[in-house]
Amino acid sequence: METATRPGLRELKKQRTRDALLRAALELFVSRGYEGTTVDDIAEAVEVSQRTFFRYFAGKEEAALALQDRTLAHFVASVRERPPHEAPMEALRQAVLDGWDTLNEIVEAVVPVEVHLRMYRLIESTPVLLAAYLRRSDEAEEEIARVLAAREGLDVDADPRPRLAVAVFSGVMRVTGRQWSTGEDFSLAAIRELTERYLAQVGPALTGSWRTG
Repeated sequence: METATRPGLRELKKQRTRDALLRAALELFVSRGYEGTTVDDIAEAVEVSQRTFFRYFAGKEEAALALQDRTLAHFVASVRERPPHEAPMEALRQAVLDGWDTLNEIVEAVVPVEVHLRMYRLIESTPVLLAAYLRRSDEAEEEIARVLAAREGLDVDADPRPRLAVAVFSGVMRVTGRQWSTGEDFSLAAIRELTERYLAQVGPALTGSWRTG
């Protein structure tokens, strides 16, 4: 019995160390800037060695985007779990709007939401991070397109609508994020309201049901 519990305890310790490193990295990035923060700074904040840091992250960039990766994965899972009767664009819309509360739980397990939102602004204003984030977003968009195609019984490579719908949706989300990040109301409520308002502007071309039967 004792042997069976040890792997779980080891994994818990690893997760705690990883989260501590991630928390320290994000807090340092938003206070000192990405370029102004070194791996040594992050390791020192957690009182571990640089070698320990590299056990969990390949470098600063991975640490800077780790929480964004979690939120992207959360959104993909939310789309996959939407009720099958929802039209594709409605499934995307509801996944993002209904997912705010559970997303907060994911974020707050690591850092306060305010730090996460400030990190979003930092990514937008740091070219190397923005480029890496957009690459990750492209991969997530392809996965979502395949989820929509499977929901609708379509071949994603033969029917353009899944990828078009995701491209439109992602474009709206990018515009929303940029508008919010340059605005005066830097709150979660503001980005949530802006997201809902902008998504409501998407026209009917892709918003209905795609099923023929």
